[in-house]
Amino acid sequence: MSGSRQPDSAAISGRYIPLTGLLASTSVSLIGTRVALVALPWFVLVTSGSAARTGLVTFCELLPFVAGKALSGPLIDRLGPRTFSICSDAGSAVLVGVVPLLHHLNKLSFGALLVLVAAIGLARSGGDTAKRTLMPDIAATAGLPLGRAVGLHDTLDRIAATAGSALAGGLVAATGPMVGLVVDAASFAVAAALTLTTAPRPAQAAARGRYLQQLREGATCLSQDRMLRSIVLIVAVTNLLDTMPGALLIPVWAKSSGAGPMAIGLVGTALGGAAIFGAACATVWVHRLPQRATLLWAFSIAGAPRFLILALDVPLWCVLGVYAVSGFTKGFVNPILNMAILERTPKHLLGRVGALISAVADAGLPLGGMLAGLGVSALGLVPALLVAAGAYAATTAVAGVNRGWRAFTRDRINIDSKVEH
Repeated sequence: MSGSRQPDSAAISGRYIPLTGLLASTSVSLIGTRVALVALPWFVLVTSGSAARTGLVTFCELLPFVAGKALSGPLIDRLGPRTFSICSDAGSAVLVGVVPLLHHLNKLSFGALLVLVAAIGLARSGGDTAKRTLMPDIAATAGLPLGRAVGLHDTLDRIAATAGSALAGGLVAATGPMVGLVVDAASFAVAAALTLTTAPRPAQAAARGRYLQQLREGATCLSQDRMLRSIVLIVAVTNLLDTMPGALLIPVWAKSSGAGPMAIGLVGTALGGAAIFGAACATVWVHRLPQRATLLWAFSIAGAPRFLILALDVPLWCVLGVYAVSGFTKGFVNPILNMAILERTPKHLLGRVGALISAVADAGLPLGGMLAGLGVSALGLVPALLVAAGAYAATTAVAGVNRGWRAFTRDRINIDSKVEH
């Protein structure tokens, strides 16, 4: 009797190995990336003393990162998401590792650093999309609903981002920025090894054809599917607006209100911690929830109130309470959107469409801080907050009446051959 149970137990545990490996790979690489986001700018700032050079380094990494996302889709579908993910992480490990090596050898000029960070941004650009493209097959192997698997992925993403940010400050302060970059390189190497050893090999042949034709097929699918098009446009606007508080508005509020720098950390912790809890709840409930109604409520609560509360003269605990509630609802957004994208997109186009969606959604991120700065300079803090809140509310209202968002249902099934236009 006991002998017959062992194979069953082994088979059950084996089903979860690819999912566990994918979640671990994503989390490890994200922790390392968060460390590098602190270490690299700090290194440039302390060695050059130039804020302009620091900004240029960030720009040189971000531009190829966003452009590479848009262009990586055909390569993901050609090579397969497993192979592309391994190559992306391994290439990132080598390129990031070269920075501290050249610095140790006194060969790291500013020009060489700019070239390296641009290459790092390009190498990283499609890795996350490739990992997400693996999710439908891995969820099926584990016997989990896609929504639950996506929820686990997004919950661990938020945990890893929070842990990485917390680790970054202490590590860079204690050991210096170059050690932080070594940790980042090691995290990418570990992520590549995890994907290599745990992700299943593809059962179907990779997509073939001319690169530009494949790129056009992905763009055509995205542009012709009303629901996918609506998702990417609305998320692009909300992502841009979401960068404004952290980039400038919260620090300016903390200074002008007298709350001080500690309030900046408390607000970020309230938002991030509650978002982790929200994503965990979404993992359990997402495949049972009415998707459209949940998204509209989440955008309504997680968006405009975060700007409005900063415009009011209220105690800090009120601000923290609003940010905690907003963070909790915000945690439901990504699991629902990512599940809908994976279910809606034909399987053979997952890499191309996913890469384009990610690129367009992130395209406005560099503008958030700049627009916030222009708004505060031209209007003052409170009017700028009110304008941002109004823009977020208007975007949510557009989503509420948009015909594309009416396609959200509770129990859509993956469609491999046909999409509703």
